[in-house]
Amino acid sequence: MDQTMIATKLSQAFPALTHKNFRYFWFGQCISLMGTWMQRTAQQWLVYTITKSAFLLGILGVAQFGPMLVFSLFAGVLADRYPKKSMLLFTQASLMIQALILAFLVWSGHVYYWQVLILASTLGLISTLDNPIRQSFLIELVGRKDLTNAIALNSSIVNLARIIGPALATIIMAGFGAGFCFFLNAVSFIPVMFGLSLIRPQMIISAQKTENLFKSVGDGLKYIFKRPILACAVLAVLDVGTFAMNTNVLFPVFADQVLHKGANGYGFLLSAMGIGSLLGAILIATKARTNPSRRIMFASSLSISGLLILIFFIHSFIISAIAIAGIGFFNIIFMNTVNSTLQLNSSNEYLGRIMSVYSLSLGGTTPIGNLFAGSLTQRFGPSVGFIMCGLITAILLVTIIGHTWYLERISE
Repeated sequence: MDQTMIATKLSQAFPALTHKNFRYFWFGQCISLMGTWMQRTAQQWLVYTITKSAFLLGILGVAQFGPMLVFSLFAGVLADRYPKKSMLLFTQASLMIQALILAFLVWSGHVYYWQVLILASTLGLISTLDNPIRQSFLIELVGRKDLTNAIALNSSIVNLARIIGPALATIIMAGFGAGFCFFLNAVSFIPVMFGLSLIRPQMIISAQKTENLFKSVGDGLKYIFKRPILACAVLAVLDVGTFAMNTNVLFPVFADQVLHKGANGYGFLLSAMGIGSLLGAILIATKARTNPSRRIMFASSLSISGLLILIFFIHSFIISAIAIAGIGFFNIIFMNTVNSTLQLNSSNEYLGRIMSVYSLSLGGTTPIGNLFAGSLTQRFGPSVGFIMCGLITAILLVTIIGHTWYLERISE
């Protein structure tokens, strides 16, 4: 098979990569996201070794994701009003500085829980602005036709990083300490900023800047809830994002107290979830050629809740890793389906606000979920944390499915 035929087949399978702007963005992310997952893994384990408390891990989640809960909707307005490339350069530079400060604190030998808490809050504030900009920037790089493929490819590198990052973090922490993980994350932002500097977006999407900020937020919310297809997707991701995605609290304690595998076991569980997610992302990237299906969205989210419940009954390290890989697989299918549903069924001027609601629903409610999971785990153990998160997710999903079916029936 000659190079031309290989290139043709790759372009057919991954059409988003035929766009030069997307390639600049994508390759920069390939490096940076590994650093992000290294920092995330090292930060969680650092806090757990300092405090030995699942509850304080939950508080860390509140600090990191609390800003998203409060400011996410306003960040969406900014994403709609100002050039996304310039704003992304600002957020990446800010994230680099945050990682450097954390590295130097650890190297100083005087790192305390409250310092990590403040820096986690800073990270959350920057990420609150970064997330809706990053999500809504893809359409400016590839257009609507190749958007689903671009979302899936972007997810594939997130989850490749989820595999490699934790594995590297555990090795580096064992040999050099957590500080070096934070430093490498800071360095990893350089390729992203270089790639962004080369990008020339094929279109610039912006909304009017004259509207009151609160009115713009309100208009975005009205736009979503007047369209059942958008409202259904937002409610589903709100449920899953709040109650199913509390792995940052549950995994370290589960690896330590139930599986008795320590930091290496914790990193392996994260990598297992990343492997499942990567397989899901590749499946979507190669197969997605039509509009996303609501049936797939509900089936994948119910599968996540079922696997969370199943973990309550598991005490084997290998079987736990398989179940967690399954959670990763269905989670990425669910998130990509919701993401594509929201972007493909929204007008361009609302994209930033739509994706800010997506970010709020997926990550902004994490403080609620982290407190819920952290409190349960602290009192009853991580297995109970898993089953309760799974049960509540499933009950709310069934309610959303029933309400959606009812609305469709009365509208016929």
